[in-house]
Amino acid sequence: MQLRARNSVILLALVIGTGCKNGDGSGLPFQTVGRQPDVAPVMLNKELPFRYPPALYAQKVQGNVTLRIFIDREGAIVADSTRIAETSGFTALDSAAMKGSRDLKFEPAKTQGQPVPVSILLPVFFRHPDAPPLAGDSIIPRDSSTASSAAKPTDTAKPDTAKASATKTAAKPAATTKRKASR
Repeated sequence: MQLRARNSVILLALVIGTGCKNGDGSGLPFQTVGRQPDVAPVMLNKELPFRYPPALYAQKVQGNVTLRIFIDREGAIVADSTRIAETSGFTALDSAAMKGSRDLKFEPAKTQGQPVPVSILLPVFFRHPDAPPLAGDSIIPRDSSTASSAAKPTDTAKPDTAKASATKTAAKPAATTKRKASR
């Protein structure tokens, strides 16, 4: 997923279980109970709804939040089902990720052409353009001209009102290992 950004929130999906099985390379990695869907859910948002908390942005605080999101047969986020699977260590970053997840929209996963509910792990990376890279950031390119999933800040954007924009092409799988956020 190529992102043009007004802040430095990066969205990248991690593969869990056996990974994607969608044939065309699109869709988000997912996890189900039992059989894997033939087609993974695809994020439909044109702009990512995650907002960098202004106080943490000003302090150049960075972190990763991994959310577990349940997507129903219609592609909607199941109300009140989103949980923090891995905290960033910063309450404000965790809260920003949770709040933004409410506005995510998906095309549902499918098995044999029929929509099915799924659970996905969805990491949200908060990165400040002037802060040093965190451990493990080698998989998260900071140069959006070569990155498939990096958000790049602009000079005029305010972190609390700016949004990262995304194309409809879904993220490619990243690493399967979890990293702790540096403080």
